[in-house]
Amino acid sequence: MTTNSRALVVETVIERTPDEVWADVRDIASHVGWMHDAVAIRFLSDTREGLGTRFECDTKVGPFRLTDIMEITAWDDARRMGVRHAGLVEGVGEFTLAEVSPGRTSFSWAEDLTFPWYVGGPLAGVFARPVLRLIWKRNL
Repeated sequence: MTTNSRALVVETVIERTPDEVWADVRDIASHVGWMHDAVAIRFLSDTREGLGTRFECDTKVGPFRLTDIMEITAWDDARRMGVRHAGLVEGVGEFTLAEVSPGRTSFSWAEDLTFPWYVGGPLAGVFARPVLRLIWKRNL
């Protein structure tokens, strides 16, 4: 994913190796355990990890509830996972891991989301960005 000015990016450094962090990230079903906005995941494909894995993800932010259909679009073990969102809010996202020093990993989460005109379009995105940034930073 190439980030642009609309992309929302949050980053942190985790005191674990990229392989250790990836062990949690690759387990898509476990994302509801560390993503505070993710409520449930239901797999639509036979696969549970890797390129082409598809799933529904129920999310909740305050009073707003959405169900996105997501597909894994990039999968580089211990380095990168990309996803495409389809639903009310559409877009692409990517987790990127990089070793910053032995036993320390930079975790970057980038999302480029598009809001439909009937919920405010780009203006909704302007207001959603700071809220999503806080939630996603807390997730990391």
